[in-house]
Amino acid sequence: MTDEVVERLYSLFGGAGRYSGSVPLREVALVVTARKIALLRPRGESVAGSLRPNLASSLNNLSNRLSDLGRREEALTAIEEAVKLHRGLAAYLPDAFQSDLAMSLNNLSLRLSDLGRREEALAAIEEAVKLYNGLAASRPDAFRPDLATSLNNLSLRLSNLGRREEALVAIEGTVKLYRGLGACLSKRALRHGREAGQGRRSVI
Repeated sequence: MTDEVVERLYSLFGGAGRYSGSVPLREVALVVTARKIALLRPRGESVAGSLRPNLASSLNNLSNRLSDLGRREEALTAIEEAVKLHRGLAAYLPDAFQSDLAMSLNNLSLRLSDLGRREEALAAIEEAVKLYNGLAASRPDAFRPDLATSLNNLSLRLSNLGRREEALVAIEGTVKLYRGLGACLSKRALRHGREAGQGRRSVI
């Protein structure tokens, strides 16, 4: 498989594709993602700084692909490396990479939970929520959906540990955010509908 073919296939299979119900396609996605990582990380060489964001993102995707196939230990190893890389990038350029760190921490929590490591899973999602809280405060339109998702996962992690009152508080925060997001979408749809109607009238 040439580098060009790997790049083309990765653009199809590297992210969240529409193949989750097909085991053969999951296998293909895993192979392609692994080959992509091999391209980004030459043997015996340290990863160049310019490639680290791509490598971190690809490792996150690799973790998801491994998890899709039930390979939980390997999925955890991949996401742990992704978190390590994203943490370093976020320390250097927080504005650019804090959201990536939060996303990978959310996935780390999922992988730890899959293996029954509940306390560690909780610690990871708590850090993700803290990051998303800060991001949503400065850019609410961009990050409130991610904050809502992470709060939902926080509620699940707390519930798994029997901390029901705290789990309730977290899920109430999720519901509140989703209600707000739904109201915003409804207002935007109504406004766009009015603007479209005005546009049609102006053409006549």
